[in-house]
Amino acid sequence: MKKILFFGYGLFAYATFLAAFLYLIGFMGNLLVPKSIDSGIEGSLGGALAVNFVLILVFGLQHVVMARPGFKEWWTQFVPKPIERSTYVLITNVILFILFWQWRPVTTVVWDVSGGVLEPVLWGLFIFAWGLILVTSFLINHFDLFGLRQVYLYFKGVPYTHLKFNTVGIYKYIRHPLMVGWILGFWSTPVMTVGHLFFAVMTTIYILTTVPLEEKDLLHFLGEDYENYRRRTPRYIPFLGNKK
Repeated sequence: MKKILFFGYGLFAYATFLAAFLYLIGFMGNLLVPKSIDSGIEGSLGGALAVNFVLILVFGLQHVVMARPGFKEWWTQFVPKPIERSTYVLITNVILFILFWQWRPVTTVVWDVSGGVLEPVLWGLFIFAWGLILVTSFLINHFDLFGLRQVYLYFKGVPYTHLKFNTVGIYKYIRHPLMVGWILGFWSTPVMTVGHLFFAVMTTIYILTTVPLEEKDLLHFLGEDYENYRRRTPRYIPFLGNKK
């Protein structure tokens, strides 16, 4: 019975991820969603930025804290290991939905290239970014990343094994294509408002700040294999040499 419950829980957490991911695309692009980054009732600039800062801060702190090995070791005293990743994913999704709901728009325009030659370029980058996120997640094992592999193995009665370190596809050229996808997705828009710019700046700072923490964990876990990979492969931009 527990195996079925855990598997169902993992499926539910994954379904909420799909819903949050698709909504995030619409949210950032002002596309087909009831509440986007530039929609809603606009209040004072200071109040909006304060609320938005707290929303991004909560999202960032949850990721920074819950992703650390020390927290996972403590956390799995209370949360069964097969559903630890699914629980992390589910909490992330809940925080994202709160962010969508409570986001305060600031619609003063920073740039608007609608109708110009740059508009299709930026929409092209927007589409490329979200495609890059999806593709690279599969290159590193999409279902392990979002907890489904863990609950499936538990359901089958197979012990969980960590994935082997492997560099395929774009990972041969940059270490963090997933993060490049997020940054491009947040910045690529033909109409940039102050609220959208604030989101893009804050999330970019968060990504650039936390990637070294992630790499420290990977170096501790993978050892020399990751150190050699880090020496020969740039973080974000191909062919620039090592940029630790």
